[in-house]
Amino acid sequence: MNAVPTADQMKPTPGWTVAVVACAAQFMVVLDTTIVNVALPSMRADLDLTSAGQQWVINAYLLTFAGFLMLGGRAADLFGRRRVFTAGLVLFTLAGLLGGLATNGPLLIGARTLQGLGAAFLAPAPLALINSYYQDVRIRTRAIAAWGATATAAGSCGILLGGVLTDGPGWRWVMFVNVPIGVALVAVALRSLPVSPGEGRGRPLDVPGAVLVTAALACASYALSGMEAHSWATPRTGGVLALACVLLVAFVMVEARGEQPLMPLRIFRNRSLVLGNLAALAIGAVTTSVMFFITLYLQHVLGYTPMEAGLAMLPLTVAIAVASLLARRLVQAMGPRLPLVLGWLLTAGGLLWQSRFTAEGTFVTDVLGPGILLGLGLGTTVLPMTIAATSGVPAQDAGLASAMMNTARQMGGGLGLAALNALAGAVMGAAAVTTAVTTRGYAAALVGAAGLSLAAGALALFMPKPRPAASAPAA
Repeated sequence: MNAVPTADQMKPTPGWTVAVVACAAQFMVVLDTTIVNVALPSMRADLDLTSAGQQWVINAYLLTFAGFLMLGGRAADLFGRRRVFTAGLVLFTLAGLLGGLATNGPLLIGARTLQGLGAAFLAPAPLALINSYYQDVRIRTRAIAAWGATATAAGSCGILLGGVLTDGPGWRWVMFVNVPIGVALVAVALRSLPVSPGEGRGRPLDVPGAVLVTAALACASYALSGMEAHSWATPRTGGVLALACVLLVAFVMVEARGEQPLMPLRIFRNRSLVLGNLAALAIGAVTTSVMFFITLYLQHVLGYTPMEAGLAMLPLTVAIAVASLLARRLVQAMGPRLPLVLGWLLTAGGLLWQSRFTAEGTFVTDVLGPGILLGLGLGTTVLPMTIAATSGVPAQDAGLASAMMNTARQMGGGLGLAALNALAGAVMGAAAVTTAVTTRGYAAALVGAAGLSLAAGALALFMPKPRPAASAPAA
């Protein structure tokens, strides 16, 4: 007698739907970290924003995103990844609609804050879904490679797309652009993503831990965001950073004593995870700084418009995406350690070559060549870093590991940019502001980024071989 198939057996296999949804969601989240930058002058003129208000259009998203990522990752593990993913996607999409309809600065900043909150609950789930759904190692590696390429390229694409939308239909479409995509993704997610019940079963979220880590990250981000105007010795920077350290120590104490901690400290016994997150910090710092200083060089030194600068960054973006996909074969053949070292060496070489640009430079000689080498290096680091940061993690902690990695990249971007910007300012000094002086400052920052890349490559030598997750759930 033939067995009657169960309901689960009769469901169609989503195939690559999970990977496509994960990549699309990650593109939306990362895109919104950069797409607003080009539109800020138009927003300021239309909504009568102050200088501080203009800054908080960016910071409201980044602070909320980085601060709530850990909570979003743990919520995905406890309450089900599809449920948390869909809720975050709905909030993210509605916030984009509200931002596009904003009639004043506070409404726009409030919408960006809600968008950051939605992104924090949306971002951790895609990688966890990929890791738990695709059981075949080769297929899972291909899916992670596509996810990494999407995440890395989205930041650069945001600069170009922001210029296109601002010059075309207007700045409001910088906010509206995610609405149709979000609506479509919600429909696909509810229909096709696998259901994971989560491990909650009455277990509450660690609210004290969530508040402490969010406050610590928010204070650190707030202090770093104002370092251009306030030195380390002022209460605005040094005092708030000291408060962030106190809150972080309090968070560790709460997590060590809690019965159901937001971030179990046992997870740090995984050497691969620790080194993977250090690599994520470095990738965030180098990528953010490269985009920042090369874009400034193109506009302030070579005189490019925002649209032209975005187009000039495309070769770097394409190189990152291509290398992220090609790195799959290297990782399959050698594991994550050697490709990560190779990626950092290529990145350092590209940065040192890029730092030789001059005030009379040209696109082909001073931007295109080093940009391609730099993109190949950065792209090669993404997949091995992602595998290392999530390798050997139990299935119930997959969302947490993903959130930690995303948080590390966000915080690395802020800390690295602050430090390298301070280095550039020190080289410029009190000399008269000329294109030659400005170029020397930018070059010094890129040399500093090359040093960071070499240090990250040295740390990667201690990376252990990846281990499978302890208890991977059925797809």
